[in-house]
Amino acid sequence: MNNKMKHEGLWVTLFAAVSLAWLFPIFLVVINSFKQKTSISLETFSLPIGRAFVGFDNYARGIEQTDMISSFGWTVVVTVGAVFLILLCTSMCAWWIVRVNNVVAKSMYLMFLLNMIVPFQMVMFPLSKIADTLGLNTPWGLWVIYLGFGAGLSVFMFTGIIKSLPQEIEEAAMIDGASVPRTFFGIVLPMMKPSLVSVAILQTMWIWNDFLLPYLTLDLRKYKTMSIAVQYLKGGYGSVDMGALMGCLVLAIIPVIVFYVLCQKYIVQGITAGAVKG
Repeated sequence: MNNKMKHEGLWVTLFAAVSLAWLFPIFLVVINSFKQKTSISLETFSLPIGRAFVGFDNYARGIEQTDMISSFGWTVVVTVGAVFLILLCTSMCAWWIVRVNNVVAKSMYLMFLLNMIVPFQMVMFPLSKIADTLGLNTPWGLWVIYLGFGAGLSVFMFTGIIKSLPQEIEEAAMIDGASVPRTFFGIVLPMMKPSLVSVAILQTMWIWNDFLLPYLTLDLRKYKTMSIAVQYLKGGYGSVDMGALMGCLVLAIIPVIVFYVLCQKYIVQGITAGAVKG
């Protein structure tokens, strides 16, 4: 028993150290967001006390210089719309693949799996040109692009959970006269809730923090997400307003951290829900 407790203590210590290592950069960003620019460069690891403390001046300056409020709004539009479209389309597609289970469905499933292994660098330049040609260089056009890139993982996770759902419930609903859409939205979708939340969390964190895809596709004269707006804090000759930058970074990560904390209990439940069929 003592040896077992020692091993458990070692694992707890190891995981605590790894957690602190992951949290330390975020801690640095937060404390430096309250410092003067010179203090950030010269006293990076010190606390914001004394002359170094500037309160929320960095946040105000960052919001003003980057038009952060507008960028926040466009980021919300892109993220919410894209995640909703991914959840809706891929959950229906996964249900069809599992329940039909013919050659066409299996082939389509393999195509979704291949979607996950294609490097983005192979398609980013053709994608930028196609987006301009088809008029997808808008936030709502970006929904479609994110649907294409996010479909592989989502379909993979949804097929796992759907295989574990009892098909008899769906058959009973159809015998009672329920249509296919009513069966899916009224019976199947509620049973998929843990998996839906897990996919929503993963896709939200990816889309909210994504820089390259919006930068390549959006018309930046009209639309900027928060990750793009932060880049405009760079001045001439490579100079950067580090205070405003830190403030903007904190504002950018707060919403996704809050969302993750509120929903994180569903992640493991959703990922493991389809691991065993039965």
